[in-house]
Amino acid sequence: MAAMFLAVSCGGKKAQKVLVLYYTQTGNTKLVAEQISGKMQADIEEIVAVNPYDGDFTETIERCLKEREEGVIPEIQPLKADLSKYDVIFIGYPVWFGTYAPPVIKFLQDYDLSGKEVVPFCTFGSGGLESSMADMKLAQSNAKIDCGFGIRAARLDKVGEEVGIFLKENDFIEGKYIKLDAFSEQHEVTEEENAIFEAATGDYPMLHAKAKTVATRAIHNGTEYCFIAVDIPRVQRDDMPPAGEIQVYVNVVGDEAPVFTRVVR
Repeated sequence: MAAMFLAVSCGGKKAQKVLVLYYTQTGNTKLVAEQISGKMQADIEEIVAVNPYDGDFTETIERCLKEREEGVIPEIQPLKADLSKYDVIFIGYPVWFGTYAPPVIKFLQDYDLSGKEVVPFCTFGSGGLESSMADMKLAQSNAKIDCGFGIRAARLDKVGEEVGIFLKENDFIEGKYIKLDAFSEQHEVTEEENAIFEAATGDYPMLHAKAKTVATRAIHNGTEYCFIAVDIPRVQRDDMPPAGEIQVYVNVVGDEAPVFTRVVR
């Protein structure tokens, strides 16, 4: 396996005026937003729903489903920040139903980000960064939507380190980081690799999949796996579509148990 090498970011975007906007329900996305704001010394503001989603998980899902069925987008409070004063806007959200939470849908409807550099960031149970970024590009076609940052809620203990790497890699702040190699070619999963996949995903109730092939690359103190897997519904019905392929990323670091970092559907 090829060796990783040390890279240095030059902080070329540091002089730009940056705003970190975020919607949060449980506080997870707020934690990420504060890390980004703190490391960049950027202004920060919360997107606040007029009628907050303040129920538990089940109540929130039920309300969100009802609103989706009825075509309701919840109102948000006006922002205090003047967006015209900012060059770069980070937009943070939890992923619900594969995309950004409804208050962010409303924000993107109400505010024109044309000409702005926009950086999405999100928290999720399994994934949704890529799908939500695609939706944001459609919603704000005249903005420059950068590649974003996402982290599982189960891995928030890593958020400070991973936000720092993301900001350095994308030249928002100065500093050294380890530049990773590309993944190897995909190959058929071995018994040992399948055991790693099962250990990483087996106790997560929202993910039921069978690994087919895998690629690997070295990361700091360990290995990252990119599994191609078949997403298998837990309930089989004649009217359900055939199982599709997904990508499941898994890290194995030192003596720690394997953990999946994201799913791309």
